[in-house]
Amino acid sequence: MKNIRDFVKIVDGAPIVKDKTAFLEALDSILYQAVFEKDENKKKAFLETIKEISKAEGVIPSSIRSLYEEMGRNYPNFTVPAINVRGLTYDVGRAVYRKALALDVGPFIFEIARSEMGYTDQRPLEYTTVIMAAALKEGWRGPVFIQGDHFQFVRKNYEKNPEGETGAIKELIKWAIEAEFYNIDIDASTLVDLTRKDVKEQQRPNFEKTAELTRFVRTIQPEGITVSMGGEIGEIGGKNSTPEDLRTFLDGFQEAFKADTGLSKVSVQTGTTHGGVVLPDGSLAKVSIDFEILRTLSHLAREEYGLAGCVQHGASTLPEGAFDMFPKVGTAEIHLATGFQNIIYDSPSLPDAFRKEVYEFIKKEFAGERKGGQTEEQFIYSTRKKALGPLKKKFWDLPEEVRSQIMKELEERFGLLFEKLKVVGTKKFVQEKVKPLLVERRVTLP
Repeated sequence: MKNIRDFVKIVDGAPIVKDKTAFLEALDSILYQAVFEKDENKKKAFLETIKEISKAEGVIPSSIRSLYEEMGRNYPNFTVPAINVRGLTYDVGRAVYRKALALDVGPFIFEIARSEMGYTDQRPLEYTTVIMAAALKEGWRGPVFIQGDHFQFVRKNYEKNPEGETGAIKELIKWAIEAEFYNIDIDASTLVDLTRKDVKEQQRPNFEKTAELTRFVRTIQPEGITVSMGGEIGEIGGKNSTPEDLRTFLDGFQEAFKADTGLSKVSVQTGTTHGGVVLPDGSLAKVSIDFEILRTLSHLAREEYGLAGCVQHGASTLPEGAFDMFPKVGTAEIHLATGFQNIIYDSPSLPDAFRKEVYEFIKKEFAGERKGGQTEEQFIYSTRKKALGPLKKKFWDLPEEVRSQIMKELEERFGLLFEKLKVVGTKKFVQEKVKPLLVERRVTLP
């Protein structure tokens, strides 16, 4: 194991790399030690140092807002992929960057949701640092877009203690921005009350809380950076969104927000479910997306409100033929998560003994979460994401030849998605519209 102190010295709070070539060669080992350091203070110091070194080399956390403002004026016929990385994050990040470099891809986002941070054991600082280290290792230079996905209100918590739940999300936002998440999606759609007859009253708690948290972000974002903010009008898996829902939410947001720089985009429901719907045999049910609703709402969001357009969640398990449609109907952004997790778990390169070990762990540790009537296949599929945190080190410790074969499968998928979403050859758009701002942070090594 290589020690970061062998390669780095701190001068006036800035990390200085003694030998950049040697540091890059040792980065895998150095990052591994940082991620699995048990002392939280040491872990934070190591992660912050790696992050600052990455920034000094040109890997810059950035807001995508300026590009989205241009999309609101003149949609460039591509859809930005937002990738949730739940496991093997360093390896997956490197695979994304390799394919993005090979295809000259500009806009793509790495994101993680509030819930994912818990069950994958990836706090904001670790997530940002690992993604940036992956960029550094693969030779990516320029903006890196890190996003807080589904900073979501838990309805039962909110009903019991509104201020407490709001405060918890504000605290999460603080951690995220400190970790240089400069793109955040607020999800208060869980608070929409469809029992109310008036659409504005249905959406009121949603737009009021989204406005409150957006105002909060504007008070703590670093000087010179405007965090790109997203809202959501329909909980994914629920009722499909309508033009009335969209207008009511956005009009209500502006009424409550009372400021200039509000949202960049809005997430809508068009028929998908996070993770897909698993059938008793473990296969996925076919999903029918209402692309005409998505087209109508994206057009409305751009033409009437100047937003980049609408965001599609829960799409990674869709059939390949569906992805061509998203740019065609003007979708601004698409969120992709479970499909990549499935490639890892279902890969023929993953040792059967290891897969069995994971599934036995799931059946033992999460037995209480099994729903009545669920087959074992349904239970494992819906629960296996929760093994990624407790068994994170075991995944990282898989032999290099195993991980590299799985990454080849993922790279192929990333390439297909980049092509279908029309982001191949788009790096120039990011270079023209996004001007990264380096926010320097002082670090120490224990």
